[in-house]
Amino acid sequence: MGKISVVINVIEPEIDVLPRALNSIRTLADEIVLVDMTSSSKLREIAGKYSAVVHKHKKEPYVEIARNFGIHKAKNEWILVMDPDEEITPSLAMVVKKIIKNPDADYYRLPRKNIIFGKWIKHSRWWPDMNIRLFKKGHVSWNEIIHAVPLTTGVGKDLEVKEENGLIHFHHERVEQYIERLNRYTTQQAKNIYESGYEFDWRDIVKKPINEFLSRYFQGEGYKDGLHGLALCLLQAFSELVLYLKVWQLDNFKEQHADLEEVIAELKESESDLHYWESDALLKEVGGLKHRIKRKLKL
Repeated sequence: MGKISVVINVIEPEIDVLPRALNSIRTLADEIVLVDMTSSSKLREIAGKYSAVVHKHKKEPYVEIARNFGIHKAKNEWILVMDPDEEITPSLAMVVKKIIKNPDADYYRLPRKNIIFGKWIKHSRWWPDMNIRLFKKGHVSWNEIIHAVPLTTGVGKDLEVKEENGLIHFHHERVEQYIERLNRYTTQQAKNIYESGYEFDWRDIVKKPINEFLSRYFQGEGYKDGLHGLALCLLQAFSELVLYLKVWQLDNFKEQHADLEEVIAELKESESDLHYWESDALLKEVGGLKHRIKRKLKL
């Protein structure tokens, strides 16, 4: 049976939640590799309690830059990549043990349960949130683009999408945390967009946020997550607004012609999209309700 190394990259804001992740892998990990991207000594104190190996890496704004560094330091055949704000459940740990005992692929995508503001978000494009996290060393590597899909070789497989296979992700526990991450991530994302040759268009600060909201709240059925869904879809839309304003900022806030009539025309187009998606959602919900009533009457 192959042995497994769990690799966790740690940045400053996530030190305090790290023990939760480490406790969840006590019976799974043959080796724990922590990549210290912080400026304090606290991580080494925590690592000592869990017999974890710590490797120092310069401070980076996000973890993708140093993923390969941590993987390279791991000694075992199998790698499980985690974030400090994630947790392996006992049921998922059993699945992982079975896989490395008798693998049928070189890398695996795991479904991830995002717990946001205290609730498991099952819609809004947050579930199953498949992520490549378990793999044989040498078959998966990360490029340095934020939130980029890893590069892979060999045979891949998805774990079955069900709750017991879910990697728990305590994604945003406070509004302040969401906004802090939004600010940090959008700065890097804006830089990537700008450097790709994109030319800022003022219409994007109207279209992008609205489309983000519509795709998550209606197409992604975010309304089924209740108030949490509504709040998150609005926050994601706000994130898109901030992102493209930062792209504009990189272009030195270059003036563009956007008169009242053009703005109204753009809003009307978005209004048309809104009417389509609200009708689609109501049809699905009302139609589903009628179907359930008919079934009950037959019974």
